[in-house]
Amino acid sequence: MTFDFAFALRIVPQVLEGIGNTILVAILAFIGASVLGFIWEILRRSTPRGRPVVQFVIDAIRSTPVLAQLYFLFYVLPYYGIVLPAMVVGVVGLSFYYSGYMSEVFKAGIDAVPGGQGEAAQSLGISRLDTIAFVIAPQMLRNVAAPLGAYSVSILKATPYLAVIAVPEMLGSALDVASETYRYAEPMFVAGILFLCLALIAVSLVGWLERYLGITTPSH
Repeated sequence: MTFDFAFALRIVPQVLEGIGNTILVAILAFIGASVLGFIWEILRRSTPRGRPVVQFVIDAIRSTPVLAQLYFLFYVLPYYGIVLPAMVVGVVGLSFYYSGYMSEVFKAGIDAVPGGQGEAAQSLGISRLDTIAFVIAPQMLRNVAAPLGAYSVSILKATPYLAVIAVPEMLGSALDVASETYRYAEPMFVAGILFLCLALIAVSLVGWLERYLGITTPSH
């Protein structure tokens, strides 16, 4: 069966039906992963006795395949009476998975802030938690902007995983076309090109943010 470019062009609107959900899930998952990742890092730094537990949770999140986590949320939780819509499972699953990586980003960003800042805050009687949240965090935002931007692209590229739990994103739309027409090359090609366009746009936005913040990428 030869590749039909005319057919590929005709199905673009059908595949595009899932682009809204793809972008929405990517944005919400990025926000969720950033917030949860920051919370992990605050807990890791603010609870010395519980630090090994927090570190174990972070390592477990990062070491478990994202598909396994999505399947657990979508197929296992209902056995315990917790039934979540597929879209919610997608957002929660990607947020939870990438929060483990985000926590390491925030760790590096906080470590880059001069240590005297935290010592000065604590000498004024500010609690350790407040020191991290209100003194160190605002200063470390510039340090984490670039890696967070890179992970936003990774989250976007991970949204096709949600097709396995019937989230109507772009790959899911492409698979619907393929199952109806028994042609897979053209729908996968169209979905791949559309994801490439979205990724290039996201990379361009990250590059603009880096230039705006005056961040330079070190040469290797």
